[in-house]
Amino acid sequence: MSSEDDASADPGEYEALEDADVTMRENDHGLHIADDEITGVSSQGQTPAEALRNLAEAVRSYREATDDDPGDDWL
Repeated sequence: MSSEDDASADPGEYEALEDADVTMRENDHGLHIADDEITGVSSQGQTPAEALRNLAEAVRSYREATDDDPGDDWL
């Protein structure tokens, strides 16, 4: 990813993060970490854009797993 992609990293670009409260940070090893304060889900990446992309996927999976509707195939 280029630094231009990182500068334009926007959580609103991902449907799974539309209602999220995302905070970004960088750890001591240079990894970028994206946290969704609402769900408590976090993810990381080599760049801010990658961290957001990974967070969107993780939040989507979290919401699918915690959906109250068991559907027809729950047994």
